[in-house]
Amino acid sequence: MSLIRAQQVSLAFGARAVLDQASFTVEPGVRIALVGRNGEGKSTLLKLIAGLIDADSGDIVRQSGLKVAYLPQAVPTDLQGTVYEQVAGGIADAGLLLADYHRVSTDTDGEMDMRALARLQDRLDAIDGWSLAQRVEQTLSRMELDADVDVASLSGGLKRRVLLARALVNDPDLLLLDEPTNHLDMGAVDWLQEHLQGLRCALIFVTHDRSFLEAVARDIIELDRGRLSEWPGDYALYKKRKNDQLEAEATQNALFDKKLAQEETWIRQGIKARRTRNEGRVRALEALRAEHRERRVQSGSVRMSVNSAERSGKRVFEANNVTFRRGERTIIRDLSVELSRRDRLGIIGPNGCGKSTLVNLLVGNLEPDGGNIRHGTRLEIAYFDQLRASLDAKATAAENVSGGRDTVTVNGNDRHIMSYMQDFLFEPSRARAPITALSGGETGRLMLAKLFLKPSNVIVLDEPSNDLDIETLELLEALLADYVGTVILISHDRQLLENVVTRSLVYQGEGRFVSVIGAWDDFERERATSSTLKPVFGQSEEGELSASLTARNKSTRTEDTDAKVDRKDRGATASNGQASTPAHTPARVKLSYKLQKELDELPATIDDLEQRLAAMQQAMAATDFYADRDKAEQVIADAATTQQTLDTSYARWDELESRAGGAST
Repeated sequence: MSLIRAQQVSLAFGARAVLDQASFTVEPGVRIALVGRNGEGKSTLLKLIAGLIDADSGDIVRQSGLKVAYLPQAVPTDLQGTVYEQVAGGIADAGLLLADYHRVSTDTDGEMDMRALARLQDRLDAIDGWSLAQRVEQTLSRMELDADVDVASLSGGLKRRVLLARALVNDPDLLLLDEPTNHLDMGAVDWLQEHLQGLRCALIFVTHDRSFLEAVARDIIELDRGRLSEWPGDYALYKKRKNDQLEAEATQNALFDKKLAQEETWIRQGIKARRTRNEGRVRALEALRAEHRERRVQSGSVRMSVNSAERSGKRVFEANNVTFRRGERTIIRDLSVELSRRDRLGIIGPNGCGKSTLVNLLVGNLEPDGGNIRHGTRLEIAYFDQLRASLDAKATAAENVSGGRDTVTVNGNDRHIMSYMQDFLFEPSRARAPITALSGGETGRLMLAKLFLKPSNVIVLDEPSNDLDIETLELLEALLADYVGTVILISHDRQLLENVVTRSLVYQGEGRFVSVIGAWDDFERERATSSTLKPVFGQSEEGELSASLTARNKSTRTEDTDAKVDRKDRGATASNGQASTPAHTPARVKLSYKLQKELDELPATIDDLEQRLAAMQQAMAATDFYADRDKAEQVIADAATTQQTLDTSYARWDELESRAGGAST
């Protein structure tokens, strides 16, 4: 039975529809990524599913007794109490009682109040509270959280972990996560990824982290211009099929517009033609006009360009034995590094290890306590601050970018500020809005719009990926690849690092950073064969991720690898009950009659699947394909299923041919 079933649901804010007659179901055990551009309404949809807001129209039916847990995008600023109190609060009725019992039973400041403890024990006995208390303790243990720590003292990443524990403690049927990886370092993202993969509940999440999305999601749901569409399979498959759909849609719209123009020309003919015109044709024209008015065109892509300054000298920065302290703590210890023009440097490490401090030392915002830093000539630095402190909360979005002027200069040409803002998908109404009214993604785009106006030959980006949609991130990657200056990038987004940087400074504990060629994957490969390189995570001075957790994850991955090898050595069991030999060491044996018959029939099966898939793709390319939306979505779903079956058939054919020695008889 479906957990949630929604029929013809609509929701709008002003004239803009977030959902337009959308229907969807949520089944038990699904693991769905909700994708779409910034501003499409993904967070709003999660709130609607969670029951925090109501739809304007339509029906939403929830399974009786359904338990839904929701983790919002932003960490509340007013979190108070201990970790135990926050997590126990996820159990609505008994949470306060459990928190009171824990506080009284662990009170070490004074003499324990035995009477109060006895009263609390009686009340817990009455509601079977001990099983709930055990659930809280187990959740705290799994999340590796200290029950008695004050939540207000924790870093942003650990606060998100506390909120996730609060969401999970009530054993929900459906878990909703809005940008769960925001402000988490790679170690914490790894931990979250493994934890979510082990959950039994249904999961719907929104994320900009492509590596996380590909690892966790089994299916994709897209929110595009008020419409929901389901895309079975992983993110890479979704992207390919989405591009095919957009091309078909563009072709259909072009033919529609051509027909509308022809009919508009006809209706404007002279009086003689008007007297003889076909009234049915007139009514058809009115219908075409109405359909054109209701069409929601996909918003354009962000168009980014950088105001380039005069080329810098060959040497950009040179640090020699640099040390920086804050109080008794050494943040940076004996750092030596040299950056040359056009270097792309990544800085990798856990939250709180000093990455931003390191960058501020390099660019001259801070003075080292020891060592020296030499700057190259003609440096023009543009700095993207993850805290967004450069934005004026009292000014509008456009004023923050232009400084209050009506025009800005882009690569030597004057442009009106509203025209420039539209390059970053700010319509005039949003450009004139105060920045306090902007979403997280809009604020990120605003920072980029302001950053790229500054003539530069060095760009420093401190966590630019937070809240940006995936398409904007991909465009940013392309821009940085073509940038003629030097790039310094701090990020926990593995794919962003892999696609941009050519060398990295990687945190090694106690204020030390080591220089490596490449990005994260390159460091991990080098560390696997090195006796001196240390794991990155578990080294943070703030204890963002404990060393024991890192060791546990490594142990788990090793055990998983050993188990896979063991299974391969024994031979996996195929669906037909026959033992299959590992693909990497195929045994050349005579196939059984049943397997040989399967191998002989596979070419015809594959040919049939390819013909069916080609017919579906031809139908999808037809100009009237989307005339019947329900039928179109069914064809798209059937095509996805057929493609998966075809891929499986090819893999099975390769396997059987390999086992038969490469020849079918």
